[in-house]
Amino acid sequence: MKTTTLLKFGVATLAFTSLTLTSCKKKGCMDEAANNYSSEAEKDDGTCSYTTVSYQTNISDIATKVITETYADLASKASTLFDLVTELNGDQTAVNLDNARNSWRDTRVPWEKSEGFLFGPVDTKGIDPAIDSWPVNISDLNAVLTSSDVLNESYVDGIIGELKGFHTIEFLLWGATGNKQIGDFTTREFEYLLAVTENLKIKTAVLSTSWLPSGENYAGNLTAIGSSSVYTSEKSALEELIEGMIAITDEVGNGKINDPFSQNDLSLEESQFSHNSKNDFANNMRSISNVYNGSFNIDGLGIYDIIKDKDATIADQFNTELNNAITSIENIPGTFSSAVTAQSSSITTVIANISTVQTTLESKIKPIISNL
Repeated sequence: MKTTTLLKFGVATLAFTSLTLTSCKKKGCMDEAANNYSSEAEKDDGTCSYTTVSYQTNISDIATKVITETYADLASKASTLFDLVTELNGDQTAVNLDNARNSWRDTRVPWEKSEGFLFGPVDTKGIDPAIDSWPVNISDLNAVLTSSDVLNESYVDGIIGELKGFHTIEFLLWGATGNKQIGDFTTREFEYLLAVTENLKIKTAVLSTSWLPSGENYAGNLTAIGSSSVYTSEKSALEELIEGMIAITDEVGNGKINDPFSQNDLSLEESQFSHNSKNDFANNMRSISNVYNGSFNIDGLGIYDIIKDKDATIADQFNTELNNAITSIENIPGTFSSAVTAQSSSITTVIANISTVQTTLESKIKPIISNL
C-alpha cells in the first residue's frame, strides 16, 4: 500500500566490506579490509591475520530465491487475472465473475508478500503507487466511467494511482458494499476493468523483469558489493533488507490494522470491498518471514542463518514471534470489518503480537546486523 514515502534503493552505504574475525591476542592491528582497528588482530611477530566471513550467499539467495521469485509469481498471476477478466467480458456470467474475483485474490498474495522489500524498481519506477494506491477515489472514478473518454490501457497508464491498480479492480469486481452481481455491471465498467487489469499485468511484468539478469538485473545490484555498486558493503545491503522488514511491520501494525480499529472507521480498511484484509495482513508478515528465512518457493539462506551464528536463541525466538503474529491474524473471527466492533480483543492481540515482532527487529535483529 502506497501511503508514505518508502525506502530508496541503496539507502545505507556503510564502510565495512565484510565481517572480519581474528584469533590473535594483541590489540591495535589495523584491519585493512575493514578500514578499522581490530581488538585482537596482531600476532607476536607484529603481522596481522584475518578470517573473512562473507554473507554473499545469504544476500544472493534473498535476491534470487525470494525477491525475484516473488515478483515472477506476481507477474504470472497478474497475467492470469487479465485473461480471466477478458473471459468475463466476453461471457458475462456469475461463474466467470467468481473466477475473476478468485484470481484477484490469488494475485494479491505475492504482492502482499513483496511488501517487506519495497525498494529498488518498485519504488524508483513508481510501480507501488501505480498498482496499490489506497483509497480508491470513487468520485473521480465515477466521473471517468460517465465520461466520453476512450477507456484503454494507455489511458489508465496516464492517470493517478487512486484510479487504477489492485483496489480499483477490487472495487469494480465487488462494488462498494461487496455484493455486486453480474447484472450490476455497465458496459463502461467492463471496458475500464479490462484496461486496469491490463495495466496491472504490464506493470508487474516490468517489475519482474527489472530483477532478472535479462532485464535490469536488480538482483545483481543487491549482491554486487563494491565501490562501483549501489552497496559498498554486505552489511549495507543487509541493513536495507532489515529496514524494509521494519517498515512493513510498522505499517501493518500501526497503520493498516490500528488505524481503522482505533478510529472505529472502516473506510480506512484496505481491501474492504473483497473482505480480503486478513489475508493481506498475514501475507505482509509472511514477506518478513520469507526474507528472514531466505525462502519463497525455493529454500535458501536468509538473515536467520546470520543471526543464528550470533545468537541462536534470538534467531529462533523471532521465527516464533512471526508465526504467532500470523496465526493471530488468521484467527480473527469473521471478517476484519466485523471484528473491529464485535471481536476487538482478537485485534488487540494481533496488534500486540506485531508490536513484539517490530520490537525484536529494532532492538535485537538490527543491532546484530549493524555490528557485523
